[in-house]
Amino acid sequence: MSATTPAIAPAPETGPPPRRRDRRRVEPIYYLFLLPTVILFTLAITLPGVMGIFFSFTDSIGIGEWSFHGLTNYLALFSDPAVIQSYLFTFGFSIATVIVVNVIAFLLAIGLTSRIRMKTALRTVFVIPMVISGIVIAYVFNFLFSNSLPAAGAAMGVPWLSTSLLANPDLAWVAIVIVTAWQSIPGTLLIYIAGLLSVPGEVYEAADIDGASKTQQLTRITIPLVAGYVVINVILGFKGFLNAYDIIVGLTNGGPGTATRSVAMTIIAGFNGGDYAYQMANATIFFIVAVLISLLQLSLTRGRSAF
Repeated sequence: MSATTPAIAPAPETGPPPRRRDRRRVEPIYYLFLLPTVILFTLAITLPGVMGIFFSFTDSIGIGEWSFHGLTNYLALFSDPAVIQSYLFTFGFSIATVIVVNVIAFLLAIGLTSRIRMKTALRTVFVIPMVISGIVIAYVFNFLFSNSLPAAGAAMGVPWLSTSLLANPDLAWVAIVIVTAWQSIPGTLLIYIAGLLSVPGEVYEAADIDGASKTQQLTRITIPLVAGYVVINVILGFKGFLNAYDIIVGLTNGGPGTATRSVAMTIIAGFNGGDYAYQMANATIFFIVAVLISLLQLSLTRGRSAF
């Protein structure tokens, strides 16, 4: 080998790269800050819930002595007409309200994201009902349905409008849907506005160049691209409407009779009436239903980029 021949560098090692820690070590101070929240949540939510489930297997009235009754309360629930009626009303009311809220909110969102004047001011106006207490809204609409609307119906000669909707067992639920939708539309509207604003404008420009009409753009571009937001609004709205209470109390208080009594009203009325264990079993069933709906929401929204 000549003196001018460069030396050959040794080949680099081809072994496995050094292992890196995939997870960062959690500092103990984080657990210390989390501890008060865990304690408060356990004392305020978890522990009362577990105790309620325990007493649902007894004959307790909320105080005093009690004894185990096994599944008696649960078996009685499935043959109780009042409980079955409350579930039928709650689910029917929730489905109807979800449809009304999402259709109106979606149409409003399309209008408030289009090229119109005073978009910001109009968005503010439509959001106002969301910040008003539900019981206040219910009492205001109670006056309108009981006084103003019948007076207007009598003046116009409309018989079915001359009497209060709240006193009609067949139409009282319509009034509840209207008031609940009036309060719920703003929150749903904001989510739809966020979804519509996330759609790239270039997509609509390309559709215009291809000669697509506004209806075709709505059905073939807008709705598919905001489908994730639709699913989220439907599931969240349905879960929220299942817990309807304050608006129903302010409008009909479950009447006429028990025609508009929701599951939440039935449970609370049972607590006040001495049926603690029985209605705690009802609350446990209702909790299971809510958990199943939450699991459905997670399965439907997993992998979607709505937020």
